[in-house]
Amino acid sequence: MRRGYPDPFLFSIAAALAVASLASGVALADSVLPRSQRPAAAQVYFISPTSGETVSSPVTVRFGLSKMGVAPAGVEREGTGHHHLIVDAELPPVDLPIPATDHYRHFGLGQTEIVLELAPGEHHLQLLLGDHLHLPHDPPVVSERISIVVKE
Repeated sequence: MRRGYPDPFLFSIAAALAVASLASGVALADSVLPRSQRPAAAQVYFISPTSGETVSSPVTVRFGLSKMGVAPAGVEREGTGHHHLIVDAELPPVDLPIPATDHYRHFGLGQTEIVLELAPGEHHLQLLLGDHLHLPHDPPVVSERISIVVKE
């Protein structure tokens, strides 16, 4: 697996599209990777923990979603997506597939929670819904960024 992409297949597609767009002079994000639309009222949020909470590691993080459904990555179904947890990082570019690193956790099987090992100290968490190709919706379905403190 190449660092930063969910799997070798998506890396190959992204690389091929990038080369094709550079060769043709066409912007990749504007012409090749159409983003899925989302319902206007859709929201993704944390069920737990809550912002400002002090927790022990491992931390159980539960995701909530309203006005949309959860579907595994690779399943193209209108009004659905799958969760991505951003840990101690900024939102990624919304016109490219969400990277897969320790800071960008993928839940492509449709999972809605994780037991997460975090070092003691302050951490920032945010949720971002991705479509069947790991692209953020248009406009993105993103949670508030929360802060938690992991005690020693």
